[in-house]
Amino acid sequence: MLNRSALLLRYKAPAVQWINDADPSPGGTPITEEEVNRDRTVYLVSDAVTESPSEVRRWVKANWRTLFESELEEWYTDPTLWPQRTLKRFDEWFEVECHSVMIDTLGTPIVDDEPPA
Repeated sequence: MLNRSALLLRYKAPAVQWINDADPSPGGTPITEEEVNRDRTVYLVSDAVTESPSEVRRWVKANWRTLFESELEEWYTDPTLWPQRTLKRFDEWFEVECHSVMIDTLGTPIVDDEPPA
């Protein structure tokens, strides 16, 4: 068991629409909400964050900008393509999902695969 909880963002329709509108591929098939939500980034947070919905909300209010920009960067690294970022838009674009139990099934050390900058 890990002393962390997992926080994930489930994309809603407005976010998926932005992905398709920001840099449309000519003649390409738009990406769907199901496709976008198939493989998501997992944010590890303190166990205390997931103790209650009000704690989750407090944490999101303190960290929404970082989460938002991390997600946008996964789609387009060019910030000129990014929309204006507000907490209201974050709430419209993402559903916050939390998981308080994480079990390490490997039993080997967890290692950061990116060297420090």
